Amino acid sequence: MAIAFFDLDRTLLAVNSGKLWIDREMRLGYLTRWQALRGAAYIGSYHFGFTRLESVLEEAIAVLGGAREADLVARSESFYVEELATTYRPQARDVVERHRRDGHTLALLTSSTNYLCAPVQRELAIDTALCNRLEVDEGIFTGKAHGALCFGAGKVTHAKALAEALGEALSDAWFYTDSMSDLPMLEAVGFPVAVNPDPRLRRAAKARGWPIQDWGKPGKSGG
Repeated sequence: MAIAFFDLDRTLLAVNSGKLWIDREMRLGYLTRWQALRGAAYIGSYHFGFTRLESVLEEAIAVLGGAREADLVARSESFYVEELATTYRPQARDVVERHRRDGHTLALLTSSTNYLCAPVQRELAIDTALCNRLEVDEGIFTGKAHGALCFGAGKVTHAKALAEALGEALSDAWFYTDSMSDLPMLEAVGFPVAVNPDPRLRRAAKARGWPIQDWGKPGKSGG
């Protein structure tokens, strides 16, 4: 059973959930304005290839040290319902369903946390989520990641582990993403697809002959 991997931000969703989350956390008082500005700057520079996401993720995880996991679960669910549930790209569901009909294993492959992935998995009935997980001790965050970070080349590590567990090969897998930061994973699979790609990925996809798809925006149909 082949695997279809899906990036989340700006791929299945038409938005960057990380930026929206930072804005929301600042409004609710869980982040200072300085922390929010730093986070937004890191996300922006990473998207354009000017920094590694590792520092962003480690800092964000450290900020949560001492917080209750249950609180983050509740805030993530509210965030999804109030700000993300209506931002799926119109064609995203169609592509997910096509792979389901073909009997493929469906996997989120994202730098988001498992707390945000959970409602997306439920909504789209996706089999598994390869994502960033936080270390928890008796219901309290330690401020450290649980396992390897899932970003850039780290996504390949997570994807290989899943493929090996299922007895599958990445050469038979699909990966859908919008970002040039996912180039290592795109090069690792047999069927890479650029979805509403950023300018650098669009150029790279054209040079390599990879499919480029437009999954549309909420309220509009894809081309």
